[in-house]
Amino acid sequence: MDKAKHVFDNVLQLIGSTPLIKLNRMAADIKGEFYAKVEAFNPGHSSKDRIALHIIEEAERQGILTPGDTIIETTSGNTGFSIAMVSIIKGYECILAVSSKSSADKIDMLKSMGAKVYVCPAHVNADDPRSYYQVAKRLHEEIKGSIYINQYFNQLNIDAHYNSTGPEIWEQTEGKITHLVACSGTGGTISGIAKYLKEQNPDVKVIGVDAYGSVLKKYHETREFDDKEIYPYRIEGLGKNLIPTATDFDLIDKFIKVTDEESAHCAREISNTEGLFVGYTSGAAMQAVKQLSEEGEFNKTDKVVVVFPDHGSRYMSKVYSDKWMEDQGFFDSKNEVHTPIEYIK
Repeated sequence: MDKAKHVFDNVLQLIGSTPLIKLNRMAADIKGEFYAKVEAFNPGHSSKDRIALHIIEEAERQGILTPGDTIIETTSGNTGFSIAMVSIIKGYECILAVSSKSSADKIDMLKSMGAKVYVCPAHVNADDPRSYYQVAKRLHEEIKGSIYINQYFNQLNIDAHYNSTGPEIWEQTEGKITHLVACSGTGGTISGIAKYLKEQNPDVKVIGVDAYGSVLKKYHETREFDDKEIYPYRIEGLGKNLIPTATDFDLIDKFIKVTDEESAHCAREISNTEGLFVGYTSGAAMQAVKQLSEEGEFNKTDKVVVVFPDHGSRYMSKVYSDKWMEDQGFFDSKNEVHTPIEYIK
């Protein structure tokens, strides 16, 4: 590897060191300075590259993984893609249990990366044998020489971001960050970054973004799991119907919930104002910033970092599809298709 000449031995050496990009038009009317940590610059186009590489290499160091073994994981798509990518380079078989809520684009990408994919119904209880959690566990029990990554309950998920994303943000902001806004799914990203930042400055405020239909916000506030909070929602990779141990709730100062519709429009707005083609959860994170601003969260001297977890190419059949948006009832007189296609005959 010769970083000076940008010559690398393989794609895995490109993981990490993602840019911090100032948000200009999106944050023009909000007090403070806002920067996006754009994780789509990872080679697998998401923040999940970091945990896939870290967890797999730790398993290798411990002798748990040996050449020819099979890696099994539960995923909404991004972690699966990253694991499949690492598996190709390192010579492992890859099996993924995927939620049916994942976009067709994500599922097709996983197949393209050589993974064997099991698509499981999204709206069943976590302990249902058809859920992607239980399917992954069953496959792990049945397949000799396999390991189950289990990102939702894996401390290494947090460690990956503590070791890389957190230090990068601290260095990129020269230690001046005042707020971190990040979506919470498994919780590894927000917890790992928060752990590092709060060790440097306990006053950094960490705000988690949750979905309506998820249990995380109420659990953070009450430490009680309330299954009455659970109902179907559309955003992928955000929120949960269980409590992941990869989330350190003590490191998160508060949660804010966002809607499917507003998050979808916000993702499209980011693309059209900042030129950053980002995914659904990036829209959710930016929608949270708007709501926090309305609540008076920020002042003009604040330096806020917003994590944009993945790339918009994984949502072409969802938030970037006018038909999908229309089918969800997300278009109205306020939010119409503003870039129609004209066909010249």
